Amino acid sequence: MRHTNLTGESVEYANAREELRQAEVELMRHRERVATLRRRLPLGPVVKDYVFEEGPADLQAGDAPVTTVRLSELFTGPGRDLVIYHFMYGKQQTEPCPMCTMWIDGFNGVAHHVAQNVDLAIVAAADLPTLREHARNRRWTNLRLLSAGSSTFKYDLGSEDAEGNQDSTVSVFTRGDDGSVCHFYSAHPRMSDDIDQRGIDLLNPVWHILDLTRQGRRDWFAALSY
Repeated sequence: MRHTNLTGESVEYANAREELRQAEVELMRHRERVATLRRRLPLGPVVKDYVFEEGPADLQAGDAPVTTVRLSELFTGPGRDLVIYHFMYGKQQTEPCPMCTMWIDGFNGVAHHVAQNVDLAIVAAADLPTLREHARNRRWTNLRLLSAGSSTFKYDLGSEDAEGNQDSTVSVFTRGDDGSVCHFYSAHPRMSDDIDQRGIDLLNPVWHILDLTRQGRRDWFAALSY
């Protein structure tokens, strides 16, 4: 299989590109095997019906009242799963995480596509006016943004420690036949002692675009402004 119609490819290049293609094919097949294993997970434990704070996009400090919504109410219809991204912002994380912000920038762009299949929400420990101010600065207009600062949600799901230090995490929830909310799956950037930051990379296209290039990712890190 040729990948371009360009002339002048050396034998060395053609052989190396074919070796890479075969590796890419095997990687795709392995990802499919992993996804199948994930889909076959049994339901996890029933979780508490956590309460989150929610409010309008123009919410300012001192505004009242702030509305509340329960975890079970984030499901918008039968047969839908719920995906929650744990945003590193609030408590000990006094500034919004630039890397999380980059992730959520992407989610905002594809949220209307995701909504055709599953429900999606962003949860932070930051108080709601602070979270909403950052959202306005980033122009996050397509996302459901919630504060969990007064609940144990983030601690229970492993994205916050006892001192209030934050971590990025993605969690998936589903509903049992009796309507109870069950934990299905969570993933963290830290997968093992030797994999510290790569555990949820598949959720962000920036890394994959950089990985296409000769220089790759290098030691680049996202920033809130450039």
